[in-house]
Amino acid sequence: MSEPKSPTPTPGDTYKGWLFKWTNYIKGYQRRWFVLSNGLLSYYRTQAEMGHTCRGTINLATANIAVEDSCNFVISNGGAQTYHLKASSEVERQRWITALELAKAKAVHMQAESDDSGDDCPTVPPTAGQGGSCRNSEIQSTLRTLSSKVEDLTTCNDLIVKHGSALQRSLSELEGIRVGGDMGDKIRQVTERATLFRITSNAMINACRDFLSLAQNHSKRWQKALQTERDQRIRLEETLEQLAKQHNHLERAFRGATVLPPSFSNPALGNKGGVSGKGDASDEDDDNEFFDAMEDPAEFITVPADPKYHRRSGSNVSGFSSETGMDDQSFDELSLASNPESPQPFELEPVRQRRTRIPDKPNYYLNLWSIMKNCIGKELSKIPMPVNFNEPLSMLQRLSEDLEYYELLDKAAKCQSSLEQMCYVAAFTVSSYSTTVHRTGKPFNPLLGETFELDRLRDCGYRSLCEQVSHHPPAAAHHAVSEKGWTLRQEIALASKFRGKYLSIMPLGSIQCIFDKSNNHYSWKKVTTTVHNIIVGKLWIDQSGEIDVVNHRTGDRCHLKFAPYSYFSRDVPRKVTGVVTDKDGKAHYVLSGTWDEKMEFSRVMQSSKGENGTEGKQRTVYQTLKAKEIWRKNPLPEGAENMYFFSSLALTLNEPEEGVAPTDSRRRPDQRLMEDGRWDEANAEKQRLEEKQRTARREREREAVKAASSPEEADAQETGTEASEVSDESTHQDNHQALWFEKIDDPASGETLHVYKGGYWEAKDQGSWDMCPDIF
Repeated sequence: MSEPKSPTPTPGDTYKGWLFKWTNYIKGYQRRWFVLSNGLLSYYRTQAEMGHTCRGTINLATANIAVEDSCNFVISNGGAQTYHLKASSEVERQRWITALELAKAKAVHMQAESDDSGDDCPTVPPTAGQGGSCRNSEIQSTLRTLSSKVEDLTTCNDLIVKHGSALQRSLSELEGIRVGGDMGDKIRQVTERATLFRITSNAMINACRDFLSLAQNHSKRWQKALQTERDQRIRLEETLEQLAKQHNHLERAFRGATVLPPSFSNPALGNKGGVSGKGDASDEDDDNEFFDAMEDPAEFITVPADPKYHRRSGSNVSGFSSETGMDDQSFDELSLASNPESPQPFELEPVRQRRTRIPDKPNYYLNLWSIMKNCIGKELSKIPMPVNFNEPLSMLQRLSEDLEYYELLDKAAKCQSSLEQMCYVAAFTVSSYSTTVHRTGKPFNPLLGETFELDRLRDCGYRSLCEQVSHHPPAAAHHAVSEKGWTLRQEIALASKFRGKYLSIMPLGSIQCIFDKSNNHYSWKKVTTTVHNIIVGKLWIDQSGEIDVVNHRTGDRCHLKFAPYSYFSRDVPRKVTGVVTDKDGKAHYVLSGTWDEKMEFSRVMQSSKGENGTEGKQRTVYQTLKAKEIWRKNPLPEGAENMYFFSSLALTLNEPEEGVAPTDSRRRPDQRLMEDGRWDEANAEKQRLEEKQRTARREREREAVKAASSPEEADAQETGTEASEVSDESTHQDNHQALWFEKIDDPASGETLHVYKGGYWEAKDQGSWDMCPDIF
């Protein structure tokens, strides 16, 4: 290797030479020509490339230099660039280290002077209120780093002095020994070099001390200058904000927005928070703020409405009646307070204390391959899955969890306007998905005839009943009724598709909600649930699709869109947007939020067609009032991560209760064993129940065949049935009559579904369960 002429480079010199640079595991170290100049270390393949092709450059001002062994050292600037270098000898490596350290000290010093003079100020300043503090912390961090480096160098200097003195003493002793003249000259030469080495080390320490002292002396001046810049930035941002508001106001005026005379906007004439008489809109304070609703580029755009729209009297600014043009208060203060027939609080009764914990989930190891290797060639629905994939709740109980935010339906029942009521129903629709965000466990498949009651009449004013009405295809019916004047009923069947990396679960059937006072009849369907990372990785759940909530009496409609998660989307994850329209398609409210956190609504004051979107589709622009929160998710109980991420309601669903039906999910033994942490016993019990259900089903099919045909035909059909059952059992339809539900054609929605026919709560009061089958 060719070496530089000067053995001890100075800060002002350009240092050049050959070094070996690590490239990759195939080529290893490769010989490269390195040039150190002006605080920059560059390298080339050959010396001839210096004039035209630089292979890489690293700035030493922000770099760290570390020595690995006698010949190797590393230069890194924090992760973006890292050079692993090797010199031909230890002496050569020390020359490079000395040159690099001197160049780095000079580069840091020059950068500090440049920052002080303002030559290298950033082109994009930090955020207001944070720029000064961030820059100040950066300076303090630099000073701490320099101080730490000086301490390290001081320690090294002490060691050099110690060992140098010892070396000199040893050499002095050697000098006293009578040897040849040449040996004495060599010893004196070594002594001189050792003395020079100590002097050089002391000089380096002094230079670093001087640099640190200079930085400390100028730190106060830097902080003062940065504080001045921060104050100026804040003033500029305030000025720009005022100019933007004025520009927005002028732009709306130019587009034809009506501006009232000052006399009409006198706040003394209004009654903030009150409701004016019919035909008049109530006033609000001039300081009222108007914000953007959440934006969905594929559907519509929302912008703040003119603050003076709602001050117009006897007009129809947005095409609404005065009822929907009232002051933008919360529904609780407006529509609920104006309802003279709101139910009065009933007499309080002692409320049962529900449990707040269940046993922690055991950490059992599960070999997935030991399960899947026995399922090759089998139908997915016939695979016996262990309880390790489950959570200790049945699908009927998960269905009852939709009522966790029943208060939304209580408020909806008190609304005077069907459009306001639609907002609450839509928020209730979204809230039912909030419990699924961390719930990757599979609920137990209900047995045919299994039921689950949720009696919260004293606690919350409602009670519900679920029953598994079909097994192939699996379907559950749910009925809930409240003292507050609403009824919820749904029939849900699940279809699933395994697509390799994820599992899609498509709920079939519909959900209906009927309000007694207004006879408003709403219906909607559920969106697709996707479970990702089925094979490899951490499981996570997403909801995607569209929901149309329809009021069959008035024709009102709310179109909700659940945006699927995308790595490349700039939108907030789990985003939901919606628009409430009347029967004529005119928008009245915009809803926005996320299905796992909260939903907000804002009143639409005016709508217009905006510019074309990315796909050439013209998007609607809604001018809205300030958005207000209509629903927020309840926080999970403490320690929920160890309890299957159950909500407070979910923790109580499997709590044992007296008087429930013998078919209730609380009495299911495998589910109870799993909750208690006895998973091996739960797996054995689960297999027993499944086999018992198959036997009962085969018996029902034989009886149905015998009852429908002659004995000869029955034997033939029975044989064919058994053969078909072996080939494709899932294609059969259950010949089963539900105990508490009956199938009807709903005239309002035009759908066929199971509805509650009565008798369950009466049987519970009498304690008479003779009609219930033995399924457990």
